[in-house]
Amino acid sequence: MENQNQQLQKKNQKNKFVRRGDGTTWVLVIFAALFVGMIVRSFVMGPTPQMLPNGQPAPKPVELTFSDVLRRSSEIKTMDIRGNDASGTLTDGTPYTATITYDPELLSQIAENGATISIDTSKTWVDYLGTWVPILMGLFFIWWIFRGFKGAAGGLGRSLTQSNPTKITTGKTKTTFKDVAGIDSEKQELMEIVDFLKDGKKFRDVGARVPRGILLSGEPGTGKTLLARAIAGEANVPFFAASGSDFSGIIVGLGVAKIKEIFEMAKRNAPCILFIDEIDAIGQRRSTHSYNDQDREQTLNQLLIEMDGFANDTGIIVIGATNRADMLDPALLRPGRFDRQVYIELPDLSGRREILDLYAKKVKVSSDVNLQDLARGTTGFSGADLENLLNEAALHAVRNGRVEISQVDVEEARDKILMGPRKVRKMRPEDIKLTAYHEAGHAFVSIMYADITDPIHKATIIPRGRALGMVQHLPIDDKVSMTVAEVRANLAIALAGRAAEEIFFGADKITTGAESDIAMATRLARYSITTAGLSPKIGLAAINQVNTFGTRSALENASEKTAELVDAEVRAWLDSAHADATKLLSKNKETVRKLAEELLARETLTGDEIKEIVSGKAGKKTVKTTTKKTQKNATK
Repeated sequence: MENQNQQLQKKNQKNKFVRRGDGTTWVLVIFAALFVGMIVRSFVMGPTPQMLPNGQPAPKPVELTFSDVLRRSSEIKTMDIRGNDASGTLTDGTPYTATITYDPELLSQIAENGATISIDTSKTWVDYLGTWVPILMGLFFIWWIFRGFKGAAGGLGRSLTQSNPTKITTGKTKTTFKDVAGIDSEKQELMEIVDFLKDGKKFRDVGARVPRGILLSGEPGTGKTLLARAIAGEANVPFFAASGSDFSGIIVGLGVAKIKEIFEMAKRNAPCILFIDEIDAIGQRRSTHSYNDQDREQTLNQLLIEMDGFANDTGIIVIGATNRADMLDPALLRPGRFDRQVYIELPDLSGRREILDLYAKKVKVSSDVNLQDLARGTTGFSGADLENLLNEAALHAVRNGRVEISQVDVEEARDKILMGPRKVRKMRPEDIKLTAYHEAGHAFVSIMYADITDPIHKATIIPRGRALGMVQHLPIDDKVSMTVAEVRANLAIALAGRAAEEIFFGADKITTGAESDIAMATRLARYSITTAGLSPKIGLAAINQVNTFGTRSALENASEKTAELVDAEVRAWLDSAHADATKLLSKNKETVRKLAEELLARETLTGDEIKEIVSGKAGKKTVKTTTKKTQKNATK
């Protein structure tokens, strides 16, 4: 039934187009007629082959230039002139053709020599076509432009919306809430919309007004579009989708016409869902400046009018999606338009596990893959990021000839997304050794603070992106805050790599490899001191760092004296953390050396293996073996 309706609608639109006609089509038809006319004219006016009385074709005429005609005027016997083309025969019977300029003196000179001259001034229909068609085309084009300006969006806009239609996804969707995971609270918030679309009578009986518009905002990849489709699929109503950029164009009035077009379509198919993705493209805050984008503002005004013109029982629910809700015009967010705003958070630990379980059903996952650990190690990942992670793992499994995704594929995919692809670099043995001790310093201090920080997952010296190595931690659960002890422990862990370089290689052999560690530690210390109020010297005053367009500026809400105090306190926290890391590493140099040797031998150590080495459970045989392998690698 749905297919029949769509076919009937297409047929009606086609017939409507044929009846009304389209200015662009007529212009193309006239261009084609002119082109054909020019071709016909070239054939009609072209030279025709001449025949001799005996039936044999006449010899091919010679081509004379205008200079030849002047020089050989006494040899010309006959001349037939049409426009600038001349043809005839010479006194010796040779046919000729020439292109001449009309000159009475030249013609008189040729006639005095006894030549017969005839001039054809008649015009054929091809000549009239070549004369009048360009004139008519110009007049028609002027009329078409003035008709568009006269009708504004109804004239030029209507013809342009036909030739440049809005990309609208129509029809019913099969996506339901079962296909959406990790955002249970947001789904519950939108269940009222589904109930209204299924049975709006119970709402009308009470006198309740269901929201006419819903604004979905949140980070990219959190599932805004998927959630909109799921609402339509759950309620089993038509789903119309368009992007905010589809309503913008270079012609004034085009966006207004397209807004009218999509809302008229929605009204004809109510109850339905009308989804506008990236609505900030047309819904940005209006400005009082004269140089502002007037066409975009007119498009926004039309959207406001259409949404405000709904009756309470139309059954049309407008859903907008954006990553920048702060940019939208206040008139768009008032009650009666977008009544309800739903912010979709990045999924927490349980949400990430649900999303991984959902996508894991679509790929072949081996039984050794621990999805719970994968969820723990993907803090800050959106639903799209998690789907991409499993896809990257599947691609890695195929490249290595496996038919299922294993734990190795998952680890490789996560490391690739977080740190970048694995780099094949030819590094000097001393650089590899220094990297191993650097990461061993991070790993050892992480074990020392294991009771108050996230558990260590693994340490590796495999280069990825700009990093020569890394130490990963897997949080047990999602944290919303940190204590002062946790902050100081994380600072010590971050600076332990630089401390290890100083202890084992000397202060004059430290490298730039600690760049990202120092930057991260500085950000954490400054945030704790200026924003979180964790420093007794600074107190509870919020001091925000202002950065405008990449320029450096003073601290907000602080005097110069306070700014100097903040800088001194940040340095004191970092120096204290560096001293703590140095003290721990100096007391356990042999254990750290064992960790570094194992990293040199195996490149990657798991969290359990690191704990065994630190606790002294690793066998002496393993250490000796790794030492030999290290020497062998260094020789290579």
